[in-house]
Amino acid sequence: MPSLSTLALQIGEALMMVAVIILLTRIAGLRSFSKMSGFDFAITVAMGSVLASVVVGTQTSVVVGVVALAALFGVQAIVAQMRMRWSGAERLLDNAPLLIMKDGEILEENMRQAEMTRSDLIAKLREANVLRIQDVRAVVAETTGDVSVLHGDSLEDDLLEGVRS
Repeated sequence: MPSLSTLALQIGEALMMVAVIILLTRIAGLRSFSKMSGFDFAITVAMGSVLASVVVGTQTSVVVGVVALAALFGVQAIVAQMRMRWSGAERLLDNAPLLIMKDGEILEENMRQAEMTRSDLIAKLREANVLRIQDVRAVVAETTGDVSVLHGDSLEDDLLEGVRS
């Protein structure tokens, strides 16, 4: 069983790391923990790993953890700037969203590409409060792994811009 001083040290390190994360998030902005892209999601997971290795592990110091977090925030900021300035960056870093359903029709081949089962799809339709499959205008497997369900009377073409069909 760890001593009281060891536990106090871990609590202090945890508080310090959380404070650093909050500070870096305030500096870097809202995208810091977004899931706007697969890259953003990977960075978020990496940040959690760094936090855990400092707080729970005994091998990683707070200084190393702070440097690692700052580096991850920096890489994310650089990549965000690249995306805004160079259209090829997004294609290089992320898969394009994939159309799973269109106008009430399930696109079986695309569902296989997304490694999605019919049960997965039906669950997502229920989550989106779909009452009738024929009301579904589109289902999109997003780059983050999320699934977007668009239903209603009509669908503007702009909402499917960049989606593979």
